[in-house]
Amino acid sequence: MATEQHPPEKGGVKHRHRPEGPQRHIVVFIFSIVLTLIAFAAVAAGGINAAFAVILLLVMAVLQVIMQMGFWMHLKDKGHMMPIIFIFGGFFIAGTCIVMALYWVWWD
Repeated sequence: MATEQHPPEKGGVKHRHRPEGPQRHIVVFIFSIVLTLIAFAAVAAGGINAAFAVILLLVMAVLQVIMQMGFWMHLKDKGHMMPIIFIFGGFFIAGTCIVMALYWVWWD
């Protein structure tokens, strides 16, 4: 009884999936903590321009969302295209609703 063997992928080398260790998650966690501390310090300082503080907080929030979604929700991995599409679709719909609400409120 012979068993059928499949040829190895890509030039005769088998590729195994290496499990991701905790190193990247620890780095992302520390990065999130640092961003949070910077946000608290920017607001607590009180001496900075309000417009600059808002822009700083928004930039750090976007960075934190990207890191959280990429590493904690594993959207950086292969095979997660549909969740990414639905998330961006939700952002588009929410953004459209916000713009339209602001337009209706200030429309004369």
